[in-house]
This record gives sequence, C-alpha cells and structure tokens, in this order.
Amino acid sequence: MADVVPRNQTSLSQFILQGFGKLPKIQLLLFLLFLVIYLVTVAGNLLMVALVVADQHLHTPMYFFLGNLSCLETCYSSAILPRMLAGLLTGDRTISVGGCITQFCFVGFLASTECYLLAVMSYDRYLAICKPLHYATLMRGNFCVQLASVSWINGLLATVVTMSLMSQLTFCGPNEIDHFFCESTQMINHYCNDVYRMDLVITVVAAILTLPPFALTLMSYVCIITTILRIPSTTGRQKAFSTCSSHLIVVTIFYGTLIVVYLLPKSNTLRDLNKVFSVCYTILTPMVNPFIYSLRNTEVKGALRKLVHKYMDLTR
Repeated sequence: MADVVPRNQTSLSQFILQGFGKLPKIQLLLFLLFLVIYLVTVAGNLLMVALVVADQHLHTPMYFFLGNLSCLETCYSSAILPRMLAGLLTGDRTISVGGCITQFCFVGFLASTECYLLAVMSYDRYLAICKPLHYATLMRGNFCVQLASVSWINGLLATVVTMSLMSQLTFCGPNEIDHFFCESTQMINHYCNDVYRMDLVITVVAAILTLPPFALTLMSYVCIITTILRIPSTTGRQKAFSTCSSHLIVVTIFYGTLIVVYLLPKSNTLRDLNKVFSVCYTILTPMVNPFIYSLRNTEVKGALRKLVHKYMDLTR
C-alpha cells in the first residue's frame, strides 16, 4: 500500500528530527536534563570499565562481559544524545540523509550487539548456577573472548547488509521525522519506492538479531529459576538469586521497553507514548545499568572503594 501513495518525487538531502519540538517552552530544561543523563551515562559506564580492568578480583567471565556491555552503552548513548542535545540547544534539528543513515546503522548495530551480549551473560549465569562444577572448565578466557566477539560481529554484519541496501535507495516526500533519532519505521516512510522490500528486509534482519538471543535469554532464566526453586534452604536460594538479579533487572528493562515500542500500534495518538518508551531503552537504560550492577553487587562496590582509597592516598 505504501508504494501506491502519491509522493513528492523530489530527492531529499536532509531530514528534520522533530524530537521534542512540540514543547518549545521547555527546550532548555530538556537540554539540561539530557545533558546530565549523558554525562552520568558516560561517566558511570567508563568507571565500570575501569573497575573491571583495574581490579584483579573482577577478572572473571561475568565482569568481562559486563565491561563489554558498559563500553557498548557508552557508544549507544553517544550515537543518539549529542545530536539531540545540539538540536535542543540551537534549535537546528536538521540532519543530512547520509548522517541519518549512519546514525540508524550505528543504533541498529549497537542494539543488536546488546541483545547478543545480554544473551551471552544469561548463558554465563546459567552455567554458574545450573552447572557450577563445570563452570570453570566451560567459561575459559578464550571462549569468553569468542562469545563477545561473535556478539559484536553479528551486529556489524547485519548493519553492513542494511546500510548497503539503504544507500542505494532514494528518499523523497516530507522531510520531517517525528522522533528524536533516525528510527527505522520513521525512515521507511520516506522512501520513494521499494518501501515494502526495505520494510521486509529490516523486519527479517531485526527478527534474526533479536529473536534468537531473546529465546536464549528466556530459556536460560527458565532453567535458572527452576534450579533456584529446587534449592532447599532459603539462604541458598537468596544467594543463588543474588548472583543473577542485577542482570535479570537489566534484561527486563531493555526487552520490556523494546517490546512495547515495536508492538505498540503505530497510531497518531500513541506516537508520543512511543517516544517516551524509546527514551527508556535508548537513553535511560544505558544510564541505569552501571548503577544496577554496582548497587546490587558487593564485589563491584568493594572494587570502587579500593579505587577511591587508592586515589585519596595518591592525592595526599
């Protein structure tokens, strides 16, 4: 149906990201809010990476994957927030077509990589709780590096395929994107032709990138919860659950908001609500992840205390 709709065939050279332009009176307030979120996100995730690298006690598979996740979250926020902050501050919300495609591909690459990293971390927790006697043998250093590499490579390959296809198509029609970043469903509406084919490709690629890691994550936690419920003592159950509770919270927030965004009907009345949930998984989730892991983890808090004490000793 989208190919039948008459379009202005003038090729576009730039888009206008409407973002939160409908709230002109609070643009400065939004700028300050998102600036603080961005600074906290970058500082929190880089601190987590520094702790994992610096503290010998955190040189374990779980924290190796956590370091990868924190690095990814820093890049994720940096792919979206700087451009949005510039638009809120200056009022210039334009972005070139090439810049929009690049942002879309970076966001897609990082989001798909996160899905696989979360699945790998779920598998790590499954082995730690359900196969504790085999954990050290299975989760060796080389195997952990391979799992992390596969996560990044899968996201990269899918992005290369999508970007090569998108670069061959032409955008036309109205140049306004009713979002704060170049989101896939918004961009598809601006293709002059082959809308159905592009929509099909993005849908298939998204399914390949999200469904297998989501299924693996779900199965891992079904096995984890089943194993925990079989532990006879309350103390044992609490101790076992504490080893995966932080990751379970992160998974729930990420997939919960992602599912709501892409399963919510695309009606005009729900468009603003879609933006709110998009803020949750693209902006808020990268910010809260390091706090969830640090506040609920005694090893991370211990490493942070040692780092603070070491810094204070050096400044004396």
